[in-house]
Amino acid sequence: MKSTIFSVVLAGGLIFGAFFFTGRTGDLPTTSVDPVRIVDGIQIVSLSAKGGYYPKTSVVSAGVPTVLRVNTSGTFDCSSSIRIPDMNISKQLPSSGITDINLGTLSQGTIVGSCGMGMYFFEIQAK
Repeated sequence: MKSTIFSVVLAGGLIFGAFFFTGRTGDLPTTSVDPVRIVDGIQIVSLSAKGGYYPKTSVVSAGVPTVLRVNTSGTFDCSSSIRIPDMNISKQLPSSGITDINLGTLSQGTIVGSCGMGMYFFEIQAK
């Protein structure tokens, strides 16, 4: 009897887990597309904001005008507020849409950004 109950509970847990977790990573980018491209002489760094920032690290060319393009899609957590303290940038993002943030012409080094609460981080490495 105990083994039957255990089997039923285990099977229910597996079914619930498969149902609950299937597709949950659909919010996260799964491809390895380069998030940096140059359009009309401006370097565009694409960043997704929802439950954190993706990709965590982007590598750009120093000495090129740079725009951080942040994409939100149903973002209601703290990643909807972006901060780059070293550049004195603090911006509230819309829950869905694209927001461009002008970073200017970057020198060599690493820029660290975070959400408004300092829980989620991303970095842009200029080389």
